[in-house]
Parts: sequence; structure tokens; C-alpha cells
Amino acid sequence: MLKRIEFACAGGLLVAVVVLVAIASVARAMGSPIIWSVEMAQLIFAWLCMLAADIAMQEDRHFGLQVLQEIFSARTVGLIEIFNIIVVISFLAFLLYYAWGNMILMHPRLVGAAQINASYIHASMVVGILLMMRTMVVQLVRRIRNWGTV
Repeated sequence: MLKRIEFACAGGLLVAVVVLVAIASVARAMGSPIIWSVEMAQLIFAWLCMLAADIAMQEDRHFGLQVLQEIFSARTVGLIEIFNIIVVISFLAFLLYYAWGNMILMHPRLVGAAQINASYIHASMVVGILLMMRTMVVQLVRRIRNWGTV
């Protein structure tokens, strides 16, 4: 269910950024530009990228080590995948620490004409990293269970 919610949110954000850019383009062509459209498009796009990255990780559509499957046995490949997921989770935890600090640091700063707090843009990193960590933990548990049966 969470995957469907994430997919719907990502689809909604994609539609929103396309509509916003289209309206801003027409308004600029007519001589009255929407001055806050660039900041809002950046905000929406940052959130869209993080949701899309998590959706890609959920569907195993990210970088993979397919060459190893041809070289090693299934049990060894499973062990390598488990190790790889643990490394990714560790890296995401490292990034989360700095993303959180950056979000807090950016809160007092206002973005351009929209005058919204920059932390709203940087919060996308925190939420996206947490979603990806959740996805990787679920994959780790699944791979450990499957590795024991190989």
C-alpha cells in the first residue's frame, strides 16, 4: 500500500511540475512572468527525484552487479548482495546525518521570490533517505531469508 501511495505522490508531483512549467512559459510569453515558478518547480522536482529513487530501489531497477551472477554460485551471489545492501544502508545512514543537519541549517534561509524556507527543499533529502533506508532494510530481510533457503 505504501508503494502505491509513493507512486501516486510521484505521479502527482510530476504532473504538478509539468503544469507549473507550462503555465509559467505561457505567462512569460504573454509578458507577465510568474516570478516564483522557478523556486516552486525546484521544490517539486527535489521531492519527485527522491520519491522516484525510492520507487526504483523498491523495484530493483537501480544499479546491480549482474556480472557476478555469471561467475559465482547462487549462494555466493546472495552473500555478496547481502553485503552490498548493508553497505548501502550504512551509506544512507551517513548521508541522513548530514542531510538532517543541512535541513536544520537551511531553515532560516528564504528561497527567492517565493520566500519559503529552504528547509522545505532540503527536507526532501531527509524523507527520501529514510524511505530508501526502509526499502533497503526490507530487501535485506528478504535476501537473508532467501539466502538461507538456497
